[in-house]
Amino acid sequence: MAVLGTAAVEVFIPLASLIGIAFAVLQWYVVAKVPVTTHGSAAASASQGGKGGRRGSARSNEDVPEEEEVEQGDDDDGEDGIDRLAASARCAEIQQAISIGATSFLLTEYKYLAAFTSAFAAVIFVFLGSAHRFSTRPEPCAHDASRQCRPALAGAAFSAVAFLLGALTSVLSGYLGMRVATFANARAALEARRGVGDAFAVAFRSGAAMGFLLASSALLVLYAAVNLFGLYYGDDWGGLYESITGYGLGGSSVALFGRVGGGIYTKAADVGADLVGKVERNIPEDDPRNPAVIADNVGDNVGDIAGMGSDLFGSYAESSCAALFVASISSFGTEHNFTAMMYPLLVSAVGLLVCAVTTVVATDVSKVRRTDEVGPALKRQILISTVLMTGGIAAVTFLALPAQFTLFDFGNVKHVKNWHLFICVSAGLWAGLVIGYVTEYYTSNAYAPVQSVARSCRTGAATNVIFGLAVGYKSVIIPILAIACAIYAGFRLAAMYGIAVSALGMLSTIATGLAIDAYGPISDNAGGIAEMAGLPPRVRERTDALDAAGNTTAAIGKGFAIGSAALVSLALFGAYVSRAGIAAVDLLSPRVFVGLLAGAMLPYWFSAMTMRSVGSAALRMVEEVRRQFDTIPGLAEGLASPDYATCVRISTDASLREMMAPGALVMLSPLVVGTLLGVEALAGLLAGALVSGVQVAISASNSGGAWDNAKKYIEAGVSEEARALGPNGSEAHKAAVIGDTIGDPLKDTSGPSLNILIKLMAVESLVFAPFFAAHGGIIFDHL
Repeated sequence: MAVLGTAAVEVFIPLASLIGIAFAVLQWYVVAKVPVTTHGSAAASASQGGKGGRRGSARSNEDVPEEEEVEQGDDDDGEDGIDRLAASARCAEIQQAISIGATSFLLTEYKYLAAFTSAFAAVIFVFLGSAHRFSTRPEPCAHDASRQCRPALAGAAFSAVAFLLGALTSVLSGYLGMRVATFANARAALEARRGVGDAFAVAFRSGAAMGFLLASSALLVLYAAVNLFGLYYGDDWGGLYESITGYGLGGSSVALFGRVGGGIYTKAADVGADLVGKVERNIPEDDPRNPAVIADNVGDNVGDIAGMGSDLFGSYAESSCAALFVASISSFGTEHNFTAMMYPLLVSAVGLLVCAVTTVVATDVSKVRRTDEVGPALKRQILISTVLMTGGIAAVTFLALPAQFTLFDFGNVKHVKNWHLFICVSAGLWAGLVIGYVTEYYTSNAYAPVQSVARSCRTGAATNVIFGLAVGYKSVIIPILAIACAIYAGFRLAAMYGIAVSALGMLSTIATGLAIDAYGPISDNAGGIAEMAGLPPRVRERTDALDAAGNTTAAIGKGFAIGSAALVSLALFGAYVSRAGIAAVDLLSPRVFVGLLAGAMLPYWFSAMTMRSVGSAALRMVEEVRRQFDTIPGLAEGLASPDYATCVRISTDASLREMMAPGALVMLSPLVVGTLLGVEALAGLLAGALVSGVQVAISASNSGGAWDNAKKYIEAGVSEEARALGPNGSEAHKAAVIGDTIGDPLKDTSGPSLNILIKLMAVESLVFAPFFAAHGGIIFDHL
């Protein structure tokens, strides 16, 4: 018997969620204490005159000792003659413009998604209801014919409700993440005047606020849904957790459009700004003369923040749903062992507490004081959270699970011990650490791969592209081996349930993962605001140091997302095979092999669509930026202001229009294949997309990251070799910028979206499996 009782579980899971939310609010409160001076308050302070009027720093006189400010920050008027109050007010203006642009885009996007989710919820209801002719009578349970389960029509209705609930939670995850980021970016820039440590604290606390808010709300909503649905289903746990799978489908559906739409937005602006600004006009990054600079900073928030938040929420929801479904048809479900059933949620709850401790280490125990401490501090977050979480997993496993139990194994019964699941979850957790460190090695400019890409720029853009592609391809090897080891350990010890909880292990530290991932775009925005507001050069140097580390952590975050997507998709694949009633997936069957080939092709088709979408939008952006430089007198000299709004409108219109086709490809492929070709062909489709998509996603993301940091390596000039390749505007630097623009859509649009493709198709197939089993195979059944 388990030590942890039902009552303790019913208290611990929501309590851990509420603690996580409270911790997020605390981080928000600390960040909010950094004031951003508006023009009105700046003028009022200036009119007071004297020492008090002159001090417009990010904190008041009482907050900052004179010695500290002189040593770490800049004088009030600065060595560059920059008025601090005016600069602070300018930061507030830019922050407001970025926030308005991001909010406007997301609200417009969500209007489209509201119509889509409503229509697709109706499709779910109709398809699942028709699988059993809209029956309202109790039917024999699928995995225990001796028992009567709830009507199929009820399952269709609850699946549709769960889909809408998942979609709503995903929307809130993305939107709240964007609000946190746009609230913090100017504050990070202003704190950089005091020192790199203060700026790091603001950026990291803001990322932590987003991470804990998202992870905690996702867990709380899922737990509430299980309990609310349980009021109707009673002891029909199989039907209950079949319906809950719609929660994961809703989350990933919104994440797909968020990632694709946000990725097109941000990369159209980024490519346009870099090609014209850096290559043609030889002006610095984020220079206020560049008409695309506001759109570029807005894109960081709607793509890298909102899209990434929805993406990782989808991974968490799907892995939890897969684990709960498999458990419901195992001894946990048949014996109605609530504590054991909640094991996946208990792991996530412990993860919140572990991540809170880890965050305190970064912000209060081992503070960053120099630029060379930023990268190691972020890496320590991953390592500390992994080590502590291993102990947490052991505690949950031995307290919540009986010593021995049985699990579903494709029609067979597998006898499992509780320590087997400890190994499964830990395998996923440590595989994530390996993927993170390998990703850092291949994308950080502190190591040989990126430096070799930078050296290749001496002979032009062509060799830069060749070396970058080679780095991306090579970076696939170790992550795939790590994922393969986690899969083998999970399946060997606990069948498909072992793979599902292995995915949860990789995502158990999702709050920390989101914190270090969101830290990157916040730091990037802070650097852009510092440049546009005319803050002293030393401030930009500090934000650039934060941004360089943020680029690597963003790549690490993408690695985690892709690795977890592989494990989640395989777990969902196993659940689909079970629910569809497939005895075995035979690769020698022509139906399966046809689906396998089609599935392996889909990531390339999808990538082609997203890359072309970014290219088309970037083409219009480049033309607009060139037009403004050519037609606005004095713009190049800084004597006139550019038309930022037109560039924002170009990115918005292009992303909303171009995201439809890739999204439709992903959403319709399982429906078409399952209906026309049948459940076996669909199984092949899912397997092919999984094997192909994971490898394309890793190589695309890491190639883009390597090109980006090779450019920054040259721009920073931190070594003799880097200085020899520069300065900015040199032929080597222009070649690096071209490589970076090629890599932008790879690492921020196509690559991250591919992991959603493989997850979304798998969970969609799982939800619609009863319909495909009843009515699928229209073509193959007649050939």
